Amino acid sequence: MNHNLKRRLNLPTLVIHSTDNSFGFGYRKSNNLISDKLFIKEFDKDLCNNLIVDFNKFISKENLQKVNKISVSIGPANFNASRLIVVLARTISQQINCPLDSFSSFKIMAKRIALKNNIFFNNQSFWIYKRLKRKGFVAGKYEICFESEKNSDLVIREIILPKILNKLKSKELSFEANYQDEEDLTELLDLSNKALLNADINSWKKVLPLYPISPIN
Repeated sequence: MNHNLKRRLNLPTLVIHSTDNSFGFGYRKSNNLISDKLFIKEFDKDLCNNLIVDFNKFISKENLQKVNKISVSIGPANFNASRLIVVLARTISQQINCPLDSFSSFKIMAKRIALKNNIFFNNQSFWIYKRLKRKGFVAGKYEICFESEKNSDLVIREIILPKILNKLKSKELSFEANYQDEEDLTELLDLSNKALLNADINSWKKVLPLYPISPIN
């Protein structure tokens, strides 16, 4: 492995995630689960201000300066929270000259859902959906592949980014979205560490919230 790439993968990772009801931060000091530090909190009335306060409590300035890569979830989730955490992630990335990448909330939960439902066939695809209050669904499509025979090496590809659908096809596998704060933060850390991030420090410009639905839904 290239020395610079190896060095980059071994340096600390920061992730920021939100669901329908909560937000959280994750910090991995090295490629070791033991080093994980997680913070999870349910939304409050002043999410905008308290998000910054809680973030400053979560990570010291010294550790923040050591962060070498950041990943953020971009939704579908709570509309306002998705917007705020993406703004926070972009701002930090720009300030500390650190690459930023992103994953949809459904992509983050896809491996957990696949394992829970024993979907272990190569190239097996399935949908993850969230029923809208008024009508229709927001759904994304995922495909399973394996890097080895071990379940831990299960890899999920996002074939279709979450989008609005009027209905789901009855003949295709589908599972309702199920946010799990701690599990999803850990998976986001794993995805971030496995991704070969572009070294471009301006990559934050490419990361935007996923808005398949408007706030009224």
